[in-house]
Amino acid sequence: MRFILCTAATLALAACAGPGKDTYETTCHKTSTEEVAGLFDTWNATLQTGDPKKVATLYAADAVLLPTLSNSPRLSKADKMDYFEYFLQQRPRGSIDQRNILLGCNTAIDTGLYTFAFGDGSTAKARYTYTYRWSGDKWLITSHHSSLLPEPQ
Repeated sequence: MRFILCTAATLALAACAGPGKDTYETTCHKTSTEEVAGLFDTWNATLQTGDPKKVATLYAADAVLLPTLSNSPRLSKADKMDYFEYFLQQRPRGSIDQRNILLGCNTAIDTGLYTFAFGDGSTAKARYTYTYRWSGDKWLITSHHSSLLPEPQ
């Protein structure tokens, strides 16, 4: 009797775990910390174009932007373009001061400190977090949080 129960339980578990319409396979995009660090370089270079639409294309459709120089979360593509229209007028150029990159399966997190130099000679030191998702053909920003450092340097 014990053998029959064990066999039935094993078959039931195998049926649950077997292929079916509710299962899927994930292939992880191979990446490196250097590739993820380069995503910031791409974002920064895109700022230099002065085109808010080009910058907004680096973000996933459902991405959240919590920008450095605005109190409003930017959820839609139009919201992000609105922010970058304002931000790009200041001719920003970012440089990383300190970073930590974590890699996952089709995801990456780049977090640390950066400094922006603006066209008028002013600077802003901030902390940042970028999260990325592999879309199948490129990395997209899924969330971007940046805030001024709270303590004087």
